[in-house]
Order: sequence, then C-alpha cells, then structure tokens
Amino acid sequence: MAVTALAVGVALGGATSASASASTAGSTSASAATRLGPYGYGAVKLGMTAKQAQKTGKIVKKLAGEGCSGWDLKAHPTPKDSVGLYISKKLGVAAIFGFKGVRTPEGVGIGSTLKQLKKVYPRLRTAASGFPVAAVPGNPKASYYFLLRHGKVYELALTLNNQDCFN
Repeated sequence: MAVTALAVGVALGGATSASASASTAGSTSASAATRLGPYGYGAVKLGMTAKQAQKTGKIVKKLAGEGCSGWDLKAHPTPKDSVGLYISKKLGVAAIFGFKGVRTPEGVGIGSTLKQLKKVYPRLRTAASGFPVAAVPGNPKASYYFLLRHGKVYELALTLNNQDCFN
C-alpha cells in the first residue's frame, strides 16, 4: 500500500500532488461527474464487493492483499506507489480516495482550506492520527478524511467508518 501516511497510521492513498488546483469549498456543489460521496464515486459505491465493483467497469486491480486489495479508478490512475481505493474481503469497497478536481457534494476538494472545512463541516473533529475527519452528510456509515499541508487539503478520502484496510 503505497500510501501517504497520515501521522499515526491512518493512510490515504490517492493523488498526492501538491500542485492540485485550489478551490472554494461550499461555493458550489460538486457535479455528479466529480462528486465523492455520500455513498461513493459514480457507479463505485462503498460496501460493494470486489465482484460488484469490477462489474461497473470503472476499476482496475493494482495490489493484491490478504484482507484488502488496492485498486484504481480507470479514469483516474494513481502513481506507482498509490491506490485509488481499497476493497476489503469482509466489508467490500472500504475507502475511495479523492483526486484533482473531485469534490464532496458540499464542495470540498483539493485546495480547500481548513477554515472552509470547518465552515462546511461544523462538527469537524480531529482523529487520533491528528487529521481532520468529518461525518458524511446523508451517510451515517461513512466519514471523510482530509490531509492538510500549509492549511490546505491535498488529499481526501471517503471511507466506511468501520473500514479494515488501514489504521
């Protein structure tokens, strides 16, 4: 799992480019084509089995694993040491990582500021890893995890609350 480590072990694996364009969170809702959440990304939904997710034709396997496997979204391949999503043998699609241009339905994406996160997600909390986490509006089984650098989001993920693929 070639992933950007989130402090004490929570790991997000998608795009890690710091050169991603800045955005204004909350100013506009994300279109369906670039929306991450509340249940997934496009046809790929949290909780789908590997077979169900493969049948969408939208993913490609990248890393085999004992309990979880790493995959990419075909339309948004990740660098060699990253993955776009994890599929748990037990839980199905457990995490989907954001990429340049993707936004939550509330408008948060790469480039959003911590101030914007707090405005859009007023109940934003800090995980044990030290990174901001928000409950996903409309999906009590999921959370958004954010990685910040210099006060701006450079990675985000939509995860099952009980995902078992990373810390």
